[in-house]
Amino acid sequence: METCRQRVDAALARWLPATSATSAALQQAMRYAVLDGGKRVRPFLVYAAGEAAGGRIGTLDGPACAVELIHAYSLVHDDLPAMDNDALRRGKPTCHVAFGEATALLAGDALQTLAFEILARDPGLTVSPEIRIALIARLATAAGMAGMAGGQAIDLEAVGREIGLAELERMHRLKTGALIRAAVALGGLAGGADDAALEALDRYAAAIGLAFQIQDDVLDVESDTATLGKTQGADMALNKPTYPALLGLEPARERAREQCALAIGALEEFDARADQLRALARYVIERVH
Repeated sequence: METCRQRVDAALARWLPATSATSAALQQAMRYAVLDGGKRVRPFLVYAAGEAAGGRIGTLDGPACAVELIHAYSLVHDDLPAMDNDALRRGKPTCHVAFGEATALLAGDALQTLAFEILARDPGLTVSPEIRIALIARLATAAGMAGMAGGQAIDLEAVGREIGLAELERMHRLKTGALIRAAVALGGLAGGADDAALEALDRYAAAIGLAFQIQDDVLDVESDTATLGKTQGADMALNKPTYPALLGLEPARERAREQCALAIGALEEFDARADQLRALARYVIERVH
């Protein structure tokens, strides 16, 4: 993961605009929101899925950057006062605290559009035009109403009211899981996976996407702000529905372990090139931040 993090960070630094006299605050806010922080789980999934499919790592830099930029933009907007109103992200003040709400809004917008510019223009993405279009479409769907944005809307509507397990899982399969599934799909597509491999990779991604969110909810209860790098207990303070609140802490952990096992089982037809994906499934439920 550290090797992939260094690789995608270098690529992100190249794509992000350098600070200049024109729109300097916006450029600074974009770099602030993306660089110097983050686990880079989603870019790692792009690289690992591409490797499992037999792809070349140089072809995967653009998709890895695109997925991380969508993730970063979503965090900038989620932290805004109109949304979660949070002041800490990745161990430092949130983008709107550092640069003001208007600049943070624009930074999020600019990061989102840069993601699609990379997929459209990256010269290192040596795939057919049809695959390039498929990558753009897949990421757009995951980021929009049928994915991340739709899940966030359900999350906001659920504050302060009781919801069942099925609705909670639907919300998180959109809000968190859709982008994780897109990361794996982009890696698989760019790596040359066939339809059967793509279907297996998607089953893997759906399971770890859910496990990832369950573990996030568990950590919000039992970790601390310094370890998390964001405000501990924020979901409880906002009276948001979570897996520990609905199931209890230990049953929530067990559900995450079940999803991890499902993810690893989905990769049974893959050889050792998928070991990075198998290891990540275990990391998702063992991480402490």
